[in-house]
Parts: sequence; structure tokens; C-alpha cells
Amino acid sequence: MWRTLEPYHGLIYFTPHAAAAYAKLGIEGRDGYFASRSAPLGAVGPEVVIATFFNFHPPLIHHAIPAAWEKASPAEILAARLSAADAALSEVLGDAVDGDDVIEAATLAETAARACTVVGRPLYAGHAQLPWPDEPHLALWHAITLLREFRGDGHIAALVTADLDACEALITHAGAADSAIGYEVLQRSRAWPEEDWNAAKARLSARGLFDGAGLTDAGNALRTRIEEQTDQLAMAPWEALSEEDATRLRALVRPWSRAISESGVFGLR
Repeated sequence: MWRTLEPYHGLIYFTPHAAAAYAKLGIEGRDGYFASRSAPLGAVGPEVVIATFFNFHPPLIHHAIPAAWEKASPAEILAARLSAADAALSEVLGDAVDGDDVIEAATLAETAARACTVVGRPLYAGHAQLPWPDEPHLALWHAITLLREFRGDGHIAALVTADLDACEALITHAGAADSAIGYEVLQRSRAWPEEDWNAAKARLSARGLFDGAGLTDAGNALRTRIEEQTDQLAMAPWEALSEEDATRLRALVRPWSRAISESGVFGLR
């Protein structure tokens, strides 16, 4: 389900509509990503964003926060984000943007999202306090955003429980047996310097989790436990839907997510 729904939400991080909307507020480049995703938390300091986003090199976040709040309020940034989502998703959905399938998907996704709880889920909680959009395609996007942040908060809890820091978490992600993402991509996209990256590999090696070429059996086993725990912690919204309704939601969203993925808009952030 996560793989099916994620592109519908994730489009906002890559669409040119978002970069243009943030640029109008004076927020350029990757600063727009950090400002827009953290804006539901309010005008927080960089350490809060480092904690809740978890896997980025801290100077990348310090460049964006708090400078973004000096250029625009969180409310202004959120309005720009929603406007960009509207433009990007309208292009994908075309004439179906206000059709029955979108309305049905939005209703199902909202039912799931409203079953999430805020305790221990800071990014979800911040997004959950935002008003629901009226337009069905944006209500669906908002619901999937909530589901995504709920899952993400649980994933960070699993990583912390496994005693992995941000850089170590990325290396175990890339090195997992079933990973489709390479080390270089995650290192570059999260802006970790070579010195920090190699030091993290050394720490993992000292724990018997990494052997220089990739994860050891123990490392793969740890990563499997992390993913299983993440799935377990993300179950609450899906228990609110029947199996039939969950299958229906996946079937409805799949062609839109496929269209987004096949559009070429995605890189790896």
C-alpha cells in the first residue's frame, strides 16, 4: 500500500510548481522542501527539523531554517505548497480531477488517516492539525500525506530503537538485500560528507553489521526487523478499513501514482 500511495504525495517534493511557488516567497532551492514540510510544526528551530526529518546532514537544514521563516510565515508557505499540489495533481488527473473515482479514493483515505493517533508522531501531529482541503484530489493528497508522515514517524522510532544514527540508517537502507537505492544516491541526496559516511560505515562494521562490501547477515536481519516494526507501527489506519476497502483504495490510486512515476518528475531527495 505504501509504495502505491507514496507517489501521489511525493509529487510535491519534485514538481516545478512547488519550486516556483516557494521562489515567489523568496525561498529558493532545497530550502523550500525543508520549510514546506516542517511548516505544519510552526516556525520551529533547525534542531526540531533535524530531529523529525532524521536523515539529512544538519548543515543542509541549518541553511534553510530559520531563514525561511524570515521570508514567509509557515501559513504562507503551506498555502504555496497546497497551491502547487493542486496544479501538479490537476495535470496528472486531467478530466478525472473531480470525478467519482477521486471522490471515492479521498473518502477511503480520509477514513484511514483519521484512525491515526498523534502520540509520539510529531510530523503527523503537525500535519493533522491542518484543515482538510475541500477539493477531492487535494483531500486525497492530504490524507495520503498524513498516512505517510504517520508511517515515517514510526520508522524513525524503529531506527532509534535499533540504535542507528542518521548516517548509519541511510547506509543500512542502501545496503539491504532488497534495496533498489544505491549508497551514492542516498549519500549525495542527504548531503553527507565522505568523512562522515566512512565513519558511519566503520561504526556499523564494529557492530558486525557491515563488512565493507555491504551489510552482513546480522545487518540484513536488523534491517528486516526495522522494516517489520515500521509496518507494525503503521497498521492502525489500515485496521480502520476493511480488506475490501483497502484493496479498492489501492486500485483507485495505482494508475495515478503510476502516471506520476512514469512522468519522469522524480529524482531522489
